[in-house]
Amino acid sequence: MEGGGRPQPPDPQMAEAAPPQQPVYQNALPLMFPRMQIPATPSYGGRFTQYNIFGNIFEVTAKYKPPIMPIGEDAYGTVCSALNSETNESAAIKKIVNAFGNKVDAKRTLREIKLLRYMAHENVVAIRDVIPPPQRECFNDVYIVYELMDTDLHQLICCNQKFNEEHYQYFIYQILRGLKYIHSANVLHRDLKPSNLLVNENCDLKICDFGLARVNTESDFMTEYVITRWYRPPELLLYSSQYSAAIDMWSVGCIFMELFIRKPLFPGRDHLHQVRLLLELLGTPSEAEMEYLNENAKRYIQQLPNYPGQSFSEKFPNVHPLAIDLAQKMLTFDPKQRITGEFVAKE
Repeated sequence: MEGGGRPQPPDPQMAEAAPPQQPVYQNALPLMFPRMQIPATPSYGGRFTQYNIFGNIFEVTAKYKPPIMPIGEDAYGTVCSALNSETNESAAIKKIVNAFGNKVDAKRTLREIKLLRYMAHENVVAIRDVIPPPQRECFNDVYIVYELMDTDLHQLICCNQKFNEEHYQYFIYQILRGLKYIHSANVLHRDLKPSNLLVNENCDLKICDFGLARVNTESDFMTEYVITRWYRPPELLLYSSQYSAAIDMWSVGCIFMELFIRKPLFPGRDHLHQVRLLLELLGTPSEAEMEYLNENAKRYIQQLPNYPGQSFSEKFPNVHPLAIDLAQKMLTFDPKQRITGEFVAKE
């Protein structure tokens, strides 16, 4: 990959955790779509098959067999499950509608394919296939085939599925293990949030959605919108011109606490409210902690009320002290003081 290093193999220091004794059962989760049998219509002489998914035509190569079922959707299209008849493996097929109609979205799709084709790790979702169009002149939609997972962490947090200490430890261990691998390639994910962490019933977790990811050496990567607001670190909220892999660690800290409290840690209504929520919990930063900010950002912080900060252990009395300690090391105002994946591996 241009500008990046080859990812390192799994670190034996981070290969010791075992999955929880109690699995997370898919049938305990609310279904986003009702289970149904979608009829198949052969096309292009049987080389392709069409499925009508709520008025949206899915057209895939004939090796992908029923049952074709919708399992999710986002701003870019619908995701369906299918069976690859050649490998007998279940797969998730994502249709990106009109993929080349917008330059920004087209680049995001290409980036996702490029990065995931390059990576191979137990905690990073794998691309299995990119389905070619039946005719080159009608190449408008892109179908990406991924390994199939049961749900995502957002759905687990929102449902009534109970977690125990083993679940918390195993989820955060896998997130950090996958992120350490991603960062070893000099890549920043830049959009970590619960819905981008896929999970199966055995509690295996995989990081997905690399559409906003960037190689750390790219010259234009500082200028784009990145990271969903609730998981965005202070250096991005305050328009720092430089940032590092520490932005991903902040997001992990937010996700880790969300597992315990079952709601977002910083649910800001808008940009300014988001900054205020951070300061209310962490306290107003010192001059040394604001050293990396530009003068305008510093003046903005200084004109706000002085926030003393809150005790994590008092605000979250039901969270284990060791979990509180780890979260606080991820959620530091100064990115240089933020914990790294390397540190977690050694500890």
